[in-house]
Formats: sequence, C-alpha cells, structure tokens
Amino acid sequence: MINAIKGLTKKAFRGVGLEVHGYNPNSSPEAQLVASLKKFEIDLVLDVGANCGQFSSGIRRGGYRGKIVSFEPLTSAFAKLTEAQVGDRLWDVYPRCAIGDQDGDVTINIAGNSASSSLLPMLETHTTAAPHTAYIGKETAKLMRLDSITPDFFSTFKKPFLKIDTQGFEWHVLDGAINTLSQVQGVLLEMSLIPLYEGQHLWGDMLNRMEKAGFTLWALQPGFTDSTNGRTYQVDGIFYRTT
Repeated sequence: MINAIKGLTKKAFRGVGLEVHGYNPNSSPEAQLVASLKKFEIDLVLDVGANCGQFSSGIRRGGYRGKIVSFEPLTSAFAKLTEAQVGDRLWDVYPRCAIGDQDGDVTINIAGNSASSSLLPMLETHTTAAPHTAYIGKETAKLMRLDSITPDFFSTFKKPFLKIDTQGFEWHVLDGAINTLSQVQGVLLEMSLIPLYEGQHLWGDMLNRMEKAGFTLWALQPGFTDSTNGRTYQVDGIFYRTT
C-alpha cells in the first residue's frame, strides 16, 4: 500500500513537471554533499559565488552545522543573501566582492536569472539553451583573491571546504587561491562540459588541475541541462583529499 501511494504521488507531481525523491545520498545531491561533509568532518564552508544563499541554505537544511562564509558580488543577490543568513550565528556574509586571481576592481555581467551572471562574456550556446539567462546589464565590484582573505579563517578552523560556482570564472578563482587550496580538505567545483562562457576552462582541465593539487574526485552531480535535447552542459564535481 505504501509503495502504491508513493507511486501515485510521484505520478501526480510529474504531471505538473516536478520530480519527488527520498532525501538520501542515492537520490538527493544535497543529501550526498552533506553526507560527505560529515564524513570528512568539515567545520568551515567557503561559499564562493553564493548568489542569494541557495547553496548554504541547502546544506543547513541537510544538517550541516558548522561555519559558513559566503561571497557574492551582485548588489541585488547580495541583499537577498544577507537576508537569508539572518538568525544564523554561524553563517557570515563577507563584504560584497567578487573572487578571482587578483585584487582590484571588476565589471560583472548581470544575467536575467541572476545566478548565471559572470565576469566572462556569455556564449550563444548558453543563451540558446536558456534565453532567460541573457545578460541585461553590468555593474562594478571589488575583486579579491581568496589568498588575501582566508588566513584569518584558517587559524581557527581545521577542516575547511571550498565551494566555487562562478559561471566560467572558476579557474581564475583557483589561480587566486593557491595557498587556500593547499589547506582545504575538500572542494565543490562547477565544471562545464562544453564552452558556455568565453575563455573558460572545461571539465577536463579542471579535473587534471584538482588531481595535481592532491584531490580525488568523490562525486559528480548534475547541473545545467538543456531541456530541449537532454544534454548536460554543466556538472558539479566534489573533490576531497583522501590521503
């Protein structure tokens, strides 16, 4: 009877374009990530490219209770991010800035959906698959390297985890985080399978770089998929130091 009810419930949700799964590492990317954070005893998550706080809110719901520090450059997203962390004494929002490979100022391209905003020009491949993500404006922000920021945090926390979701700018973030990367226990890295932003590095380069830095690929999670043809354009790679 229970299985029959589950089947009818899933069918009903699919009828309105929704998919329902149990919350466990086999069916939920969020649960899978939180399970790995617990296994490696992560006590600090650096949320680079936080947007409105979706990632950090998700791991909180999943049971992660350690420290979070979020970074976001867009003014509108930053305002929503600061609202999202109100009341969470272990979730800090760093002053508005972009993270990259140098310290200075930078111009950000604002996407129609906010989350696809990037410091890099967006390619037609992206806008064809998701027209609502096309750029609608620009704004400036301070640009900082993680290596200029993280020493203060690493003196307190012993098992840091770095999440980078910067829409094609991940390589630049890593270039500005050489010392940071040597001290973190794990990394979640958005990786593109095909070019979506001008000048970005693809998944093969990312995988090789992480392996050379001493990380093992722990999991792959689906990201951006073209709904018209079912092709996956982006995935999230979860990496940990296992030795």
